[in-house]
Amino acid sequence: MVMTDKDNILIDDFFEGRNDLADLFKQAAQQQIEDNGFTERVMHNLPETKTDTVRRLSRLWSLFCILVGVGLFFAFNGWQVLQGLFYGGLRMLLGWIEVFALTAPTTEIDINLWVVLLLVGFVLIFLPYQTYRKLSATL
Repeated sequence: MVMTDKDNILIDDFFEGRNDLADLFKQAAQQQIEDNGFTERVMHNLPETKTDTVRRLSRLWSLFCILVGVGLFFAFNGWQVLQGLFYGGLRMLLGWIEVFALTAPTTEIDINLWVVLLLVGFVLIFLPYQTYRKLSATL
């Protein structure tokens, strides 16, 4: 559970004027008791919890789904599908640029084609790279 500002205010209000109680808790928190490895042995011998089992099953299921996905990708010639999508998108982008280049001089707004190409390059290259970098940093 995460403590909020309201919780901190309530705790501060509780301990206000009770310095002896606050000092007692501080001393208790700093006190360490030697147990000669007893705690580690107990933690090691505890039975496996249900969350460990669920986590293991989740990882196995994820691995199974990834393997099935990779198998289906190669079984249905996924490279050709991706190549078709890429070339189709590239042709569409080039068509848009061609239409823009032909119609831009006819508009009343002064548009620099190089600025538009730089913006398209920024959107297609830099933004996906930054998104990938930030996502990989958080994972």
